[in-house]
Amino acid sequence: MKRRPFFHAFALWAALLPGLGAPAGAAFAAELSLPSGMRVGMPVKSMKDLRFQATLRQQYDFSCGSAALATLLTHHYATPTSEQDAFQQMYAGGDQPKIRREGFSLLDMQRYLKSRGFTANGFLLPLDKLIEAKLPAIVLVSDNGYRHFVVIKGFDDGRILLGDPSRGTRVMARERFESIWANRILFVVHESPVQPGFNQAADWRNAPRAPLAEGASRALETTYGLPKFGPGDF
Repeated sequence: MKRRPFFHAFALWAALLPGLGAPAGAAFAAELSLPSGMRVGMPVKSMKDLRFQATLRQQYDFSCGSAALATLLTHHYATPTSEQDAFQQMYAGGDQPKIRREGFSLLDMQRYLKSRGFTANGFLLPLDKLIEAKLPAIVLVSDNGYRHFVVIKGFDDGRILLGDPSRGTRVMARERFESIWANRILFVVHESPVQPGFNQAADWRNAPRAPLAEGASRALETTYGLPKFGPGDF
């Protein structure tokens, strides 16, 4: 039987990271031999785990909005927020049939942020304005036929750092990002009780850049069905 590319990628990655076949979230251990002859066990995290250290993973097909919002508050505004909390509050006060069908809108997020003491709006502005202001933002992207929300975490040397609720923290060339940025709206907090964090070193550390790591991690990631959004979602 001819093996599919997925299994080739899995075999290669498993050879590089022994124990990768363990359940998601499991802690791996590696042994380090010291000059004295002592062997020390060290915990090792998978690339997939690292990607979700600074980005909250969406738990439902239509919850990329609540996960992006929780990521923004937790990792950029020092306001720990779970996806579940954001989801429950927005769902309770929103158009539930539409949310189940299409996911959360920027208006749902705006109302939730207001309840937490933050004022946010969507602006039709070029990306350079966001970079100059050094503000994180939630944006709608259309990637491989799916439209979903991600967080712009930073920018450096032509690369955009994204917090993607379905794939974790990842780096994308600016040209590629511009090509999938769906509605050109930057949803940003412009009144906040705390200072925002943008382009943080800890976020960049959680976004591997090696082509091999990128390809293998994509092959191993669980593919979530992401909601499609129509015009006028804000």
